[in-house]
Amino acid sequence: MATMVATGADSAPTSSAPTSSAPTDMLAAVAVAADRTDPLAALEVRRVPRPVAPEHWSVVDVRAASLNQHDLWSLRGVGLAAELLPMVLGTDAAGVTADGRDVVVHGVIGATGHGVGPDERRSLLSERYPGTLAEQVAVPTWNLVDKPAELSFAEAACLPTAWLTAYRMLFVSAGLRPGDRVLVQGAGGGVSTAAVRLGAAAGLEVVVTSRDAGRRERALALGATHAVEPGGRLPFRVDAVLETVGQATWAHSMRAVRPGGVVVVAGATTGDQPGAELSRVFFTELRVVGATMGTKEDLEALLRFCVRSGVRPVIDSTVPLARVGEGLARLASGEQFGKVVVTMADA
Repeated sequence: MATMVATGADSAPTSSAPTSSAPTDMLAAVAVAADRTDPLAALEVRRVPRPVAPEHWSVVDVRAASLNQHDLWSLRGVGLAAELLPMVLGTDAAGVTADGRDVVVHGVIGATGHGVGPDERRSLLSERYPGTLAEQVAVPTWNLVDKPAELSFAEAACLPTAWLTAYRMLFVSAGLRPGDRVLVQGAGGGVSTAAVRLGAAAGLEVVVTSRDAGRRERALALGATHAVEPGGRLPFRVDAVLETVGQATWAHSMRAVRPGGVVVVAGATTGDQPGAELSRVFFTELRVVGATMGTKEDLEALLRFCVRSGVRPVIDSTVPLARVGEGLARLASGEQFGKVVVTMADA
């Protein structure tokens, strides 16, 4: 792991005009290269210019951010073009605007045209614009959602990617209702722990899979009704499967869902070339749909859900920005249970 603190002014954001009282640079976690076999070797924690907000954008003082598999994929060069390096990483954040507003950042840019115009294709922060693993981030003002007082900055920072994806998979893509049954493939990651907590709070019967007995027990403690080993026999066919694992679990997902049910796909951590199982798809009239994060309206609904239900994100560990490499190493190991949160020095 080659995490280092360096100085430099060659990252993507432009700097604001210097003042006598404010520093002109800030600390950030930056992808400086692409390394498919050792992604952490492509990471540097360095000084970069503070962002400037163009018209219809705002600068947010980040109080907390959270890590996602997207950050590791970016360090591998997946979805991050070489000509855009170096790039500040991160898609999730909660913080404070210049006028004192506590906000959560919705990290999808370009989906609505706000701040970038109607012709720009959708991207996530850290793909075309500098991300949230920094002391400040600039985003379209439209992308800011009020942070409820009931949630801490660390809790709120867990929501915009993994938890938003789980919310959309459960309630929008799958359209599940209280009493429905859902299989969550893989226990312990950010999306899966979110799906268990949200599903249980909404009255769903949630089944999870994991190779690790300890993780199965923890998933049951979070509200899952059943926990089985990968590929294990379920006590019933489910109405929906949430699939983020891919090749290793695909055949099991196809067998587990009832005729007419739905498999919602939001990732493929073990590979994206599963056996198609086409005969099962058409014979049992299954639906296979994709999900990527969610809309700003979904995020607002998720925040309200958390406030009303008392559900809070599961935080595995917290690291300061200067030691973000340790958090990414834990994420890469697959040993985390819940979200890894990054805090700023003044948070």
